[in-house]
Amino acid sequence: MRFSKSGALTGLQYTIPLAILFTCIVLRWQNVPVIDQLRLTVFDLYQQIAPRAYEDVGVRIVDIDERSLREEGQWPWSRTKLSELLYRLRANGAAVVGFDMVFAEPDRTSPSRVIDDWPQSTERDRIAEMAKTLPDHDQLFAQFIKGTGNVVTAVQLRNGELDALPRQVGNFSAAGEAGRTLSDFVPVLPTAARNLDIIEAAATGNALVNVSPGQDGIVRRVPLMAAIDHEQPGIGKPVYPTLSLEMLRVLQNAPKTMLVRMSGASGSARWTNSEGIASVRVGALTIPTDRAGYMWVHFTGHQKDRYLSATDILNGSGTDILQNKMVLLGTSAAGLLDLRPTPLDRVIPGVEVHAEMLEQMLLEHFLTRPYWAAEVEMLVLLIIGMFFILAVPRLGAVWPAVLGLAIATSAIGISWWAYSHKLVLIDPLYPIVGLAAVYLATSSLGFMRTEGERRQVRAAFANYLSPALVAQLAEHPERLKLGGETRDMTLMFCDVRGFTAISEGFKSNPQGLTRLINRLLTPLSDCILNREGTIDKYMGDCIMAFWNAPLDVENHAHNACDSALAMRHALRKLNDERKQEAEQANEPFLPLNVGIGINCGDCLVGNMGSDQRFDYSVLGDAVNLASRLEGQSKNYGVDVVLGEDVAKRVGDDFALIELDLITVKGKSEALHIFALLGDKDLAESAQFRTFSDLHAAMLSAYRARNWDEAKNLIAESQQASHDFAKLGDLYELYTSRIALFRETPPPADWDGVFVATSK
Repeated sequence: MRFSKSGALTGLQYTIPLAILFTCIVLRWQNVPVIDQLRLTVFDLYQQIAPRAYEDVGVRIVDIDERSLREEGQWPWSRTKLSELLYRLRANGAAVVGFDMVFAEPDRTSPSRVIDDWPQSTERDRIAEMAKTLPDHDQLFAQFIKGTGNVVTAVQLRNGELDALPRQVGNFSAAGEAGRTLSDFVPVLPTAARNLDIIEAAATGNALVNVSPGQDGIVRRVPLMAAIDHEQPGIGKPVYPTLSLEMLRVLQNAPKTMLVRMSGASGSARWTNSEGIASVRVGALTIPTDRAGYMWVHFTGHQKDRYLSATDILNGSGTDILQNKMVLLGTSAAGLLDLRPTPLDRVIPGVEVHAEMLEQMLLEHFLTRPYWAAEVEMLVLLIIGMFFILAVPRLGAVWPAVLGLAIATSAIGISWWAYSHKLVLIDPLYPIVGLAAVYLATSSLGFMRTEGERRQVRAAFANYLSPALVAQLAEHPERLKLGGETRDMTLMFCDVRGFTAISEGFKSNPQGLTRLINRLLTPLSDCILNREGTIDKYMGDCIMAFWNAPLDVENHAHNACDSALAMRHALRKLNDERKQEAEQANEPFLPLNVGIGINCGDCLVGNMGSDQRFDYSVLGDAVNLASRLEGQSKNYGVDVVLGEDVAKRVGDDFALIELDLITVKGKSEALHIFALLGDKDLAESAQFRTFSDLHAAMLSAYRARNWDEAKNLIAESQQASHDFAKLGDLYELYTSRIALFRETPPPADWDGVFVATSK
């Protein structure tokens, strides 16, 4: 089987971009480190542009800083000094104290251990016996921890052999994911550096201090829980809370068991098949996590206001601001090796990461990356990538490129909005990179051939659809189907008066009638299109138009009225030209006059018809009423009739008068109808205001059955309107009604409503 060159090229236009698209999806699914790093770089940039604003919510760091080491001595300090520090913190009102350090070794400064390093002698033995009567520093420290209460000690998970499990105080109960346990999702390490038994047993809580930097060493997320790889009968691998979480539990005096909600738990939203952890509830607070139980840290950057020097506390200064504070005891001294990089700082003390987490928990300010985010990003990549693959060969390279740029801009904008307003992390970069690769492959293979085809298709569509609708369909091809949407719209019907008599003069010249129709409809259509209207259809000498579809149009009722006035002016100009032409040709002249009806309301707009053929059109009661209003224009002798809703929307911007209170044919409810006489300049003129008051008074007298007063006001109103409106037919109508009502008075319950019997 042989293929033509164009056929082979067409095949490559689809297969190569498809291969690139699915490669991008597979790489994203596998979470390749390079791709993961690109995503994290974007999230770091967001934090650098708009970090979390620092708010003092009562979290303090008592810092074993360089000055403390100079003044109090090198580390490790004796447990008696730490006992004094702890006592001063709690005595001065600290609500909870958490240690960001592990006391795994006995205190060497305890009397019995100091003597062990002395040389053998009689005096040494005597002093050793005396030392046995002195309190052990670790025991003393444990007594202070237990006695002061609300103290959380630290556990550091690590690799190695497990000697003994750390004490577990705060623990977890999981809801959801039947058959799965927390250790299936959270970090698991073989062992832990733990405190001495006596210290652990005295603490109110025992928690992890691991901060888990990323592959590049930067701390962005911290696990709220982690497990030790040691199965225990009935409970599996023990799971421990992180320091900030345990301190929050102790602060609230909450139950020791915290509730972990999995993605499949009852009542939790689940948009994809992703499994994992959704949130942790401790006391009254719920903290969202990623699927592995990590909390994203929204950093403020290093803040000096969080810190108190440990030596100041020991010296009794600065303790007046500890009341009801949550205190973390840690170190910023470089020699103690607890410095971490973050998106905002090259290095900060690890204890400050826990402080930032505590602040976020207390503020209920959580930066999240939902478990469905990756699937949504891949779905966007797949859908838009497939659109590019299918669209570029048909539309050419330019519009998909514009659309791609719009999508990329929108993706960045949505991602930034999600971060800055909703604290949600959405990756815009990888879908953009993937789509760029797909687009470049598709456009490079088919540019020359598809550009010609694209121009032909666009030219063909332009013959049938308005440019606005073509643009809409290019952006939303799914709209090429039956159905529509309900929108608030303004409708216009425009019909030529006496067109039958005019057309009789062209019986022998149908081409001349066609030219006349085109000469009339072209300027009238321009008046509509130039004011953001859409021409629905031409029905002989009638135009049907609407506003606010397919594109949104602000003040659409105003635009329709403005169009009607412009159409009146255009028709007057056309009649002047035709009259001059008729006089030059010595032919009779019949002026063209139109009646216009304008109404607004909710309508169904969209593609109407059958599966084989359909038109973009509009349906609804408001449409029918607009048609009826156009029919009433000749009955009242005016050229533009407005519905009641239109008048309410534009009344301050145009010269309007009420025509009547009528029930149109096919309707049971009465409505007020109005005539459009002019623009805002006329409406604000003293002459029109005088006339408007007279006309309103006439209608009031008429509806009150004051026939003599109404008739007198008719004459005054007609005289007052003489310079700007020809309303003789209108007032002749009311004069006839009054004469009729004098002979045959209306019933007692008559409310002024006129029932129209014609369309």
